[in-house]
Amino acid sequence: MKIIINGIHANLRFSAAHMIPEHESCGCIHGHSYHVDVQLEGQRSGKFGFVVDFKEVKSIVRTICKKLDHKVLIPLESPLIEFKSVKNSVEFSIDGKEYKLPLQDCVLLPLPSTSAEDLSIYFVDKLWEKLQEKGADVSVVQICVNEGIGQGAFYSRNRNCENY
Repeated sequence: MKIIINGIHANLRFSAAHMIPEHESCGCIHGHSYHVDVQLEGQRSGKFGFVVDFKEVKSIVRTICKKLDHKVLIPLESPLIEFKSVKNSVEFSIDGKEYKLPLQDCVLLPLPSTSAEDLSIYFVDKLWEKLQEKGADVSVVQICVNEGIGQGAFYSRNRNCENY
């Protein structure tokens, strides 16, 4: 069975700034009002016969959204970013452009990029991990991270195939 949670209607949202190094238009710091759609597949079980309680899934995803909300998202694994410091401030350069931002305004992510594609992988991995900790019998976790209405990146993790 599959359950679906629409991010706009369920208030699974965050606003954040990011950049895509060396991209013609997205290479400058800019922001999006993101929303996160969730689909899960699994066996119905427990007292109520749920795949997973909607409230539990929304709580996990909202926690991830809250961590990213109103922050500058910085990918730690980008080969295009040269980090100088990540102590009280985040200091880095990209193709000769120098940046220095307060650490409290940033979220350093273990990703090669902060594209919608990589953010969808991040959300899937975090949600998968939390559901496994809670003992949920979920076989597929799918997330779409939308950069506004009408455009987003969809990623899926399957218990049997790992990722697709």
